[in-house]
Amino acid sequence: MHYQLITQQAELELYLASLADVPLAIDTEFVRTRTYYPQLGLFQIYDGEHLALLDPLTLDLSALWQRLGREGQIAILHASGEDLELIQHQAGHLPNQMHDTQLATAFLGYGVSVGFGALVNEFLGVELEKDQARTDWLARPLTARQLEYAAADVFYLMPLYEKVMAKLRESGKFAWFEQECQNHSARKTQGSDPRQAYLEIVNAWQLGRRELAILRELAAWRQQEAVRRDLALNFVVKELHLFKVAERRPTSMRDLNELGLSPIEIKIHGKRMLDIVARAQQ
Repeated sequence: MHYQLITQQAELELYLASLADVPLAIDTEFVRTRTYYPQLGLFQIYDGEHLALLDPLTLDLSALWQRLGREGQIAILHASGEDLELIQHQAGHLPNQMHDTQLATAFLGYGVSVGFGALVNEFLGVELEKDQARTDWLARPLTARQLEYAAADVFYLMPLYEKVMAKLRESGKFAWFEQECQNHSARKTQGSDPRQAYLEIVNAWQLGRRELAILRELAAWRQQEAVRRDLALNFVVKELHLFKVAERRPTSMRDLNELGLSPIEIKIHGKRMLDIVARAQQ
């Protein structure tokens, strides 16, 4: 498997100019621990002949986003949700057209969340190493093993895509698949509604209507705060603590302290949460 690590702007421009006019296999490696938005650490791209690993810490990727947005360009991904979210945030738009091999194999009866490694094994007979999955992709320098791991994700994505597309066309479900890819992209473009954020809280089903109304307002505020500060949701207020506030309906800072909220949560957000609880109860 041959790949090119690109760290210079001139190299990126030459590479993009050399790309064939074909669907492009793409993938991203990112870090998302303390931030709301994923932080791009490496971008992988392959046209079936030339595979490149792009270093976003040294490159301006504007030309890449422009290429992916070009009329008629298809971007091939697997389990595209977070990749699309990252591209939308960084580029301000999604790829012109997206084909997701995870969605494709769902139409072939493989389930809705089958992993890339399992499909590569099933369709290509290759066992992928996943030992670098927890790599800090923002650290430099990246090792040869890390780069090979990242390159494999698009190197095998291309032949997997070709085999899966052939089966989809044989099954007569290709048009359904394309429509679902468009729907999936449209949902990413619309973004998430903060007032629906409470539905993602694990224990929400345990609450009554009054408490759910409070949780909805609290969760909407937390998501907006997380976006504003580019901070992971649980670094604003932990999910369990948000649930407890909705469940117990505190009216004072002392009540918040008795619920086990952290001192920093109370200090920064205590008054705001109490105001939200009071307003929601009305």
